[in-house]
Amino acid sequence: GRERGPEMSSTKKGNSWHFGMKAHISVDVNSGLVHTVGITTASDHDNSVISELIREGDRAVFGDKGYASDKTKRAARQAGVYWAVLDKAKRNRKLSSTQRKKNRKHASVRAKVEHVFRIVKCQFGYRKARYKGLAKNAAQVFSLMALANLYQARGQLLATAG
Repeated sequence: GRERGPEMSSTKKGNSWHFGMKAHISVDVNSGLVHTVGITTASDHDNSVISELIREGDRAVFGDKGYASDKTKRAARQAGVYWAVLDKAKRNRKLSSTQRKKNRKHASVRAKVEHVFRIVKCQFGYRKARYKGLAKNAAQVFSLMALANLYQARGQLLATAG
């Protein structure tokens, strides 16, 4: 029978289980192009990779609630970085209306990241990891992200070439 890759892992999202890996990307807010890619197994926590996605000159960090961490938030604020990672409800405490408003306000910037994943999934048909081992799948994801950048910049590239 087919054996699953030992480097991959499972995680639960909602009510369904997913096996494989996660791609974490950092996108330039002005161009919408990917500048950094990180790969983890499915069970690794999102905030384990956030420090690798932030560049030295970055002045703001946007992310979904999986990247929320009080420790990282404090460190970013001390460094003068605008922290716009979605606030996450703590156990037995709902988000305040201020937190919900702030989360909604940051959604349009976060959409730039989701747009890259839409290109990779819808334009290139990438649905699931197809190789054994994290390294081979990571290489494929890095290639797809580079292609997504070319796809997004195609108008500018063709204009300068013509």
